[in-house]
Amino acid sequence: MSVPTLDSGAPHTERAQSPVAGAYARLTEVFPGLRIQELAEDEQAPRGGGWVTAARLAEAGPDFEAFLAWDEAQVLKDYGQRARPDVVASFALHRYAWPACLLFTVPWFLHRRVPRYPVEHVAFQRALGKMAVRTTAFACLPDDPAAALPGARVVPDEEALRAEVRAAVAEHLAPLLDGFGPRMRRRGRALWAIATDEIVEGIWYVAHLLGEEQRATAELERLLPGTTKPYVGTAAFRELTGPNGEKLPTRDRASCCMFYTLRPEDTCVTCPRMCDADRVARLAATA
Repeated sequence: MSVPTLDSGAPHTERAQSPVAGAYARLTEVFPGLRIQELAEDEQAPRGGGWVTAARLAEAGPDFEAFLAWDEAQVLKDYGQRARPDVVASFALHRYAWPACLLFTVPWFLHRRVPRYPVEHVAFQRALGKMAVRTTAFACLPDDPAAALPGARVVPDEEALRAEVRAAVAEHLAPLLDGFGPRMRRRGRALWAIATDEIVEGIWYVAHLLGEEQRATAELERLLPGTTKPYVGTAAFRELTGPNGEKLPTRDRASCCMFYTLRPEDTCVTCPRMCDADRVARLAATA
């Protein structure tokens, strides 16, 4: 499970009536490196000081170039070498998309609520691990008390709510994939494979912190059964057997994170390039 490096800090006080405030507060409790601020109706999104809106990233203009320059400098600092331009862009998209997917999956996983955030409604401060969102519309189930709140759209059942998760994430990520894709030298199916991995690995990691990893794998297998375009593949979870007979959970990524271009000897444990014997050795060592 690949996790972007985000700094920690005190949680932001959320609006009392927000249908997703509780989920975001719980997220910060277990993962202090990400804090989500909900904007009031008349409140402007943060500007300057390292903040960038998702819409500006999708435009692939000056803010996009500055965002990539940060990653290029970070790679040089961390690994003592420059990364290829497509690798820099891949890292930059990951550092945005991993937390961005949690905006949708955490409220769904915890409270069965799915907010809608077009790119105009999200801003990101990467160095501080902060996101600012404008919560308006959201989907929920008929028996949810939040169904009476403004902006609620009631859907009939769990499968319909899963469709809302897929649609909400796709609505948000599609413009960003269009912006990042040319620099990453990827398009179409390859980009949506990345989106698939970001959905799965983000909530899988958070569920582990919550002590609900087993439920998360089952939920994700239903969310991404392999037939839900534009997403590519399934959640792809499986179990390996360790040297002492222990069960070692893993998954096969649908995309490559490109980390091998910097550290070929340190391949990600979920990489489809890694053989099962190497996976077992790595997973057993950290179990």
